[in-house]
Amino acid sequence: MNLYTIDTGFFKLDGGAMFGVVPKSIWNKTNPADENNLCTWALRCLLVEDGNRLILIDTGIGNKQDERFFSHYYLHGDASLDSSLAKHGINKDDITDVFLTHLHFDHVGGAVIRKGESLLPAFKNATYWSNPKHWDWAVNPNEREKASFLKENILPIQESGQLKFVGTGEQVNFTKGFDIRFVSGHTESMMLPLISYKGRKLIYMADLLPSVGHLPIPYVMAYDMFPLTTLNEKKIFLKEALENEYILYFEHDPVNECCTLQQTEKGIRMKETFRLDEL
Repeated sequence: MNLYTIDTGFFKLDGGAMFGVVPKSIWNKTNPADENNLCTWALRCLLVEDGNRLILIDTGIGNKQDERFFSHYYLHGDASLDSSLAKHGINKDDITDVFLTHLHFDHVGGAVIRKGESLLPAFKNATYWSNPKHWDWAVNPNEREKASFLKENILPIQESGQLKFVGTGEQVNFTKGFDIRFVSGHTESMMLPLISYKGRKLIYMADLLPSVGHLPIPYVMAYDMFPLTTLNEKKIFLKEALENEYILYFEHDPVNECCTLQQTEKGIRMKETFRLDEL
């Protein structure tokens, strides 16, 4: 098995929303905001090469939305989904599986493209993976989360016939060396891939831990549907990750791709940071 970082650029979100009840005077030290109180975040996906399968985990924000939509998120950077795949000699038609941790626009936007008046899967030869609980949650959204679940990102996947569901439970095996952890504080039944790699366990953090700056237990996003659930999930996960020496892979940290953990007087914190290709 080989793993490759797939960078798809950067975007900006409100710093206060990203850190919830934590005061700006604290989070601004690690994630400095601009004059509009916006912080820069990565849109970092992961490619798993496993035998004859090429599994892409999440797809970034995509480029099919209109100018008004993108004016809220300030996309920037030189990387794109296509250019990052091309660095490894891969194009979209080579992808066999698209694994979607959840269906918020910054994770699924690149899964669907616009061709003329049509909305089509960006990966025409791939199976798209979600789970039934989260899919139902996304296509029948609550009013608070509705703006994150855009039908044009989601329904074309089902209409194409390329959608499949994995089972749900505390942990599910997706394929050999690729397990799925389910968490529901950020949104219902978000999936975290736990991958065996080079004798270690690497976990794709999605939005349970968007960045190194979110390691302290109370640092929970205002975007989370059930913040107290997130709080408990973080406690359980961080203890497990520390004990088992997991490598954390961050989807949104603008600087740090991966880190290991250590116990400190203030709680579980970052030990070392490094790029995936340094493993």
